[in-house]
Amino acid sequence: MANVLSGVRVIEQGTFITGPNASMLLADLGAEVIKVEQPGQGDPFRAFKGGLYSPHFQTYNRNKRSVTLNTKDPADRELFDQLIQSADVYIHNFRPGAAERLGAGEERLRALNPRLIYCAISGFGQDGPAAGRPAYDTVAQAASGFLNLLINPANPRVVGPALADSITGFYAAYGILGALHERHRTGIGRLVEVSMLESMCHFNLDAFTHYFSEGEVMTPYSRPSVSQSYVLECGDGKWIALHMSSPEKFWQGLANAIEMPELFQDPRFASREARIEHQEQLITLLSERFAGQTRSEWCRRLEHEDVPHAPMYDSSEALEDPQARHLQLAIAGDHPDGGQWRTVRSPVSFDRQRQLTVSAPPRLGEYDQELRNTLQGQKQKRA
Repeated sequence: MANVLSGVRVIEQGTFITGPNASMLLADLGAEVIKVEQPGQGDPFRAFKGGLYSPHFQTYNRNKRSVTLNTKDPADRELFDQLIQSADVYIHNFRPGAAERLGAGEERLRALNPRLIYCAISGFGQDGPAAGRPAYDTVAQAASGFLNLLINPANPRVVGPALADSITGFYAAYGILGALHERHRTGIGRLVEVSMLESMCHFNLDAFTHYFSEGEVMTPYSRPSVSQSYVLECGDGKWIALHMSSPEKFWQGLANAIEMPELFQDPRFASREARIEHQEQLITLLSERFAGQTRSEWCRRLEHEDVPHAPMYDSSEALEDPQARHLQLAIAGDHPDGGQWRTVRSPVSFDRQRQLTVSAPPRLGEYDQELRNTLQGQKQKRA
């Protein structure tokens, strides 16, 4: 695949998810990403399952190189400054004020390199009454109103993956790409700021738009009711998902598949509005029907009738689906300890070419000696 960001150097001083995800997205597009970590321990995500190579760390750190620098040490600070002078982008996700204490504040780094695009990711923003508060994924989801749309009132507990962390990384990469584009014209870098709160409020735009325009406060069941979405257990204990939306042809196809072709002559289900109003009754009816056949049989019937559906896979199943295999979603590279390291490729293709090559996440400090040799050589040439 074309490495569209080839030649772009990114220095990432990130931990956990938001900063590392932003730089990984750029690395997937061909940028050179150098991850600056603390000597000895590195990104705290490394040790989440013992050792320094946890699955959590692996998720957000492929296609990078790791260098260990203590920027409080004068010699390491000099190496860090040399990296910044050669960089196009710098990314951190420290709390406000921490970068300045580490000698990595925006003013100092932009003085070293006016072309630098400086990206600062925070929990609640760089200023304001909550700026100094600690923020993690669930905190940002809750503060933005998004968590309220995920919690089942009958069994209130946090569910799902770290959406706020990951999404904030996407928004940061989006801002960086805009600043890179502008720099082609101006030759000057930008300060790019994004917070988890701002990111999740924007991601939750549909709920706010309903409130602004209709005064409606959405609930966990608002969108599934309007979109007519269902999850149903099949006779073999496996689950299937339907997203029926509004076209009547889908509903008639569903009626045919469940062998109830006259179903939607029932006034409770005869129109979109009626199906929304009586969704609970429809869920009960469909649950009873779907319990009578295996998931594979329902998939066969629904595909024949062109009904929008999918098996509700878990992570051991999804990449084995024939379409996922056709799209070559699972890829592999060399593991640092030998053998293969597996991951899911970037979803973006250029000129019909998929990104099928990947570098495994780096061992802590594996680029240390090469970097020092390179920078020392450059220093000697300048002298």
